[in-house]
Order: sequence, then C-alpha cells, then structure tokens
Amino acid sequence: MNSIRFRSIPHLFLALFLTFAAVNNSSAQGGEVGAAPAVSKDGVTPGSADAGSPAAAAAPAAGATPGAGGGDAAAIAAGDALFKGNCAQCHAVNDVVVGPALAGITKRRPISWLIPWIKNSSKVVASGDDYAVKLFNQYQKQQMPSFQLSDQEITSIIAWVTSQEGSGASATGGGAGTNKDNPAADTKLGEGGEGAGAGQYADILLIVLVVVLIVLVVTLVIIANIMKDVLRGRKDLDGRDVEILEQRFDWSKLYKSSAIRIGAGVVFTLVLLYESVQGAMGIGLMQGYQPTQPIAFSHKLHAGEHQINCAYCHTSVYKSKSANIPSANICMNCHSQIKTESQEIKKIYRAIERKQPIQWVRVHNLPDLAYFNHSQHTQVGGIQCQTCHGPIQNMQVVYQYSPLTMGWCINCHRETPLNTKGNAYYNNLVKLHDQANGGAPFTVSSNGGTECSKCHY
Repeated sequence: MNSIRFRSIPHLFLALFLTFAAVNNSSAQGGEVGAAPAVSKDGVTPGSADAGSPAAAAAPAAGATPGAGGGDAAAIAAGDALFKGNCAQCHAVNDVVVGPALAGITKRRPISWLIPWIKNSSKVVASGDDYAVKLFNQYQKQQMPSFQLSDQEITSIIAWVTSQEGSGASATGGGAGTNKDNPAADTKLGEGGEGAGAGQYADILLIVLVVVLIVLVVTLVIIANIMKDVLRGRKDLDGRDVEILEQRFDWSKLYKSSAIRIGAGVVFTLVLLYESVQGAMGIGLMQGYQPTQPIAFSHKLHAGEHQINCAYCHTSVYKSKSANIPSANICMNCHSQIKTESQEIKKIYRAIERKQPIQWVRVHNLPDLAYFNHSQHTQVGGIQCQTCHGPIQNMQVVYQYSPLTMGWCINCHRETPLNTKGNAYYNNLVKLHDQANGGAPFTVSSNGGTECSKCHY
C-alpha cells in the first residue's frame, strides 16, 4: 500500500497563536479610548473655552434680553450655561439639594431682591433683611458663595429657571448627573457611550472566536489520536509506515543546533538592548503615575456623573499660572449637608478642626526649568482639560494621562493651528507667514510657540 504520511499538529497551535495575536491587536487598535480631542481644521480660537467653562458661562448669547420671565431663547440658553457653571452644585429647579429648590423663585422674591442676594448673600443677611435671615437659618446657616455676575447674567439664569419649572428631573441643571437638554454631553461624560458598547461587543466576539479555535484544536488532536490508534491495529503496514507512525519529535536537536543558539542569542541581545534604551528614555517620565490620595475623591463621580465644572473646585485654572488644588471649604460647600456620615468626608472635618491642609499627593509634575501657564492654554488658547489630562471625568483615581515631555509639548505646538479670523492682531503675522510658507497652517509654532525662551527662562 502507499505510505501513510502524518503531519505534525504543532502547526495548528502556531496558527491559533497568530490568529489570536492578530485579532487582539486589531481590537486594541480599534477600541483605543481616552484619545485627546481632535483639533478642528479651523484651529483653536484664542480666548475661547468649552461650554462648561467660566469663560463660556460668563458670556451670554448676543441679544439676550434681561428679564425674569425669559421668553427670549438666547437669554434662556445663556442662563442654562451660567446655571450649570455656577449654581448646579448646590441647587436644582424642582428639588432641594444643598440649597432650596428654585421653582417659583420670581413669585417669592422680586428681581430687585434676587440680584444683590446672588451677588453677595452675606451682605443681605448682615443688613437684617427678614427673608434673608430666615432663609439663612433654615438651611443651617450655610453661607452661599458670592458670585461676580452682572445683572444681565443673573436675569438670564432666572429666565432659564423659570423656563424649567415643573419639568421634573430634567431641571436639575446637571447637578443630578443627567443632562436632558444635551444628551450628547452625557454620552461624552459617561462610560464611553456608544463607543463603550461597541468595545464590549468586540470583546465578546474575541472571546467567542478564541473558544471556537480552542475547541477546533482539541477536536483535531482527538481525531489525530483516534487515527493513530486505528492505524496501529492494522497488519498491512510496512516498516516505513510504522516508523512514521511511532516517530517522536526530538527536542534535544533544537538545543544542540548552533543556528538555534545563535538566533536565540541575537534575539536576547536585541531585546536587552531595546529594554535598556527604553528604560534610559523613560527616566523622569511619569505617564501612568497614579498615587493613592489621603481622601478617596472620585473625579468620575463629581466631574462625570454630577457634571461639576472643573473651575468650581480648581478656581484659578482660567485665570492663573497654576490650577490650584481646592481648599477644604470648597468641599464643605456641599458636604456640610451631603454624605456627612461618610468616613472619607469625616477626614475633611478633621482637617478643618485641626486647621491643617489636606495632604493631597501631586500627580502632574513638571521640572522647575520648564514654565507652564494654565490660563494661557485654557483661557487664551481655548484648550479643554481633557486635551492634556485625558478623560478625567471617567477616572475613579486620577493618573497622569499624557507623557508631558518636551517633545510632546512641541509636537502639539507644531500641529495645533490658531484661529486668527476676526482678530486684527494676527493680520500682518498671517500675511507674512503665508508669503513665506505658501499658505501652510498658521500654528502655535508659527507664532513663536517653539522658541526656547517661551518655556525655559
């Protein structure tokens, strides 16, 4: 009879490994999360900010008409942004949060009383106003912060509140975690929205595929063993067939092979060299650094679910070189009334009683030789927090998202175009730039953003 040939099944395991690696790699590339927001082709508008920032909140829509009733759509839209940026942490329209529900506020007090109250409530209480004193005592003498808002901005807020009266949970202004007026914002601030669902389906598909491949390999191994048992029972096999049937792979040949030894040595040397270079390049690089904090503060809960504006706690992020760490009294604006029995909140009480600052661990550190100004990027450049800090609204414990290396900063300055339309300051600069560069985008680098003295002094 013809000789019976047997193929070694390790090839099947190799195919399984390669398939798994390819699928896993494509899944990882397609499901990448936390990428920095893309910059539009028009570039960053100097002086602009995201809709939730104080810069956006402090700029009512053009043509907004002050008024309590607020039928004007522009005034209501402006009031919506202002409410979420300044009031939603302590107030809702139809529910009591830290302060009273605001529904019917224009029926309880006239506009002429509400404006000075919102600007400086402590002054109104100190004046002896009966209603102000009663309200102050009713809410455990909790002092409402003063707000540097114009009369027009306050009337816009009241117009929005009036438009939301009786609308139920949708009128919480973002303080309760959902935003009915802007469902897209909830998708961005949640667990990833539609992208997260797609990622889950990809993971399930990958698991199913791996299970199917494992079952296939096991099935082939069983079939091969059954065939060997059947062939061993046959009497018409010649010597060569028996030799092939009983052959075993000699693993010692691999060890004794000089080619294998040289190849393994080369691979080991290359891996060692690569890891050494990577280790040297990573000195001082703290990307992924995630220290344990003295109080378990969750950005996912505060900035994500409750949509508290970053500038409410980091009050100087739009107007100072540094984004300050909030003091304990900012925490107490809410937590004097909310979750007062929490063990983590009691740590804040103890710090206040002992007159000691909370020992937060700094996450993002730049060397002393590098100058960085937050307000220049957030207020002037209009850069959103997530561009550098990643999906901060999804972080249970904050970690350093970006490498914060010099190369990373320079690449951003080289690639980020400036929106110079309507700004006469840039007219001559853009004209000279276009003449010299053939209409290439006018980037931060074009405006001197990569000069050494900009960051090193």
